[in-house]
Amino acid sequence: MRKKVVSAMLCMAMAATMLAGCGGNAGTASAGTDSSKKTAGGKEEVVIWDYFETDAQKNMMQDIIDGFNESQEEYEASHVYVPFADYEKQLTLGMASGELPDLVILDGCSMASFIQMDLFGDVSDADIKWDEYLEGPMESTMADGKHYGIPFATNCTALFYNKDIFDAAGMEYPNENTTWEDFHEMAKALTKDGVVGFGNAATGTDEGTFQCLQWLYTAGGDYQNVKGGTDAYNLMQEMVADGSWSKDCVNWTQSDVNNNFVAGNLAMQQNGPWQIPGIEKGAPDLNYGVTVLPKKDADSDQATSILGGENMGAVKQDDMGGATAFMEYYDKTEVMVDAMKQYGSFPPKTEAAQDSYWTDDPIQKEFITQLQTSIPRGPSASWPEYSDALQTGFQEVMTSAKTPEKAAEDTQAAVDKVKASEK
Repeated sequence: MRKKVVSAMLCMAMAATMLAGCGGNAGTASAGTDSSKKTAGGKEEVVIWDYFETDAQKNMMQDIIDGFNESQEEYEASHVYVPFADYEKQLTLGMASGELPDLVILDGCSMASFIQMDLFGDVSDADIKWDEYLEGPMESTMADGKHYGIPFATNCTALFYNKDIFDAAGMEYPNENTTWEDFHEMAKALTKDGVVGFGNAATGTDEGTFQCLQWLYTAGGDYQNVKGGTDAYNLMQEMVADGSWSKDCVNWTQSDVNNNFVAGNLAMQQNGPWQIPGIEKGAPDLNYGVTVLPKKDADSDQATSILGGENMGAVKQDDMGGATAFMEYYDKTEVMVDAMKQYGSFPPKTEAAQDSYWTDDPIQKEFITQLQTSIPRGPSASWPEYSDALQTGFQEVMTSAKTPEKAAEDTQAAVDKVKASEK
């Protein structure tokens, strides 16, 4: 049977606070609690949770699972979709009830807090080539020198632009020298005839933090120094106010943004390489380009982007053999390369990332350039609290609920409160 991973008091507290927000999803997302459960074919089940929503991502995950199941006779893997917005709540509920999968694929910045909460088990003895992984992603799977999983994918966001819209307006495309002032002028000039100059995902979840935080860093702030990035708040509010940054962004996920870009409703979007497979399949004639995000001014270095991607963590239980076997399978370079080509992300292993698929493609190369100035969220076991505070500030600015200065002041106070609680 699976071990209970939190104390009884913590279980009751978490269940009480989280149940209201989870609706009916808990029933559909739960995996069995008997780690020795066998399939009809006599194999031991390996259940994986993920939040992958695009067709390309779903197909990628199923291909990995099919490959694993065909590679050996002891285990049979399957996966369960849990919506991103509910993901961490479902994990917390699962910890309280003991109903959890064997493996969890989750946002890399969230892993530290769940390691601290004892969700994941130590897999340091697994037959995995630990030293072949990129340092940043690998560190996000570790604590106190122990491994609790492996990086699954790594990525960042960059600037997509519709070449046809720019060409029709007689405007030059954005490039590595584009400043915030240039970017704003482009977006204003292209906002007409039902097209908005720019859009990103600013929904009130960590997905929104992932997309908005880079503007704060590029302005000179960081996740603990909000006031230092007040200029980002000014830019956001000005552009939303004049219509050149879509006001609907506060409700848009990254998929929503991309759908609007593909439909021709946005001249530019901030998004990631995971959208490329879907564009190639669903809109192969879309004439678009990608470049690095705009820098603050002509004297600034390349803009920051936020490091994204997922980790794969092994849920702590008496027998983690199935979880370990699946991670060892994914650790194979050829498996990882094939998966990331489908997924639209970058392999977290150095050797795998040197595949010509990424190094020779003009669009993929732009993301590789942007990765050079990409930084992780946090890292902090308190990241969910930081993220909530930060995204509240971004939403207040983009809806003009507060002035940039007031939003920065209040968000700084909220961030300082989180920081004080860590001591």
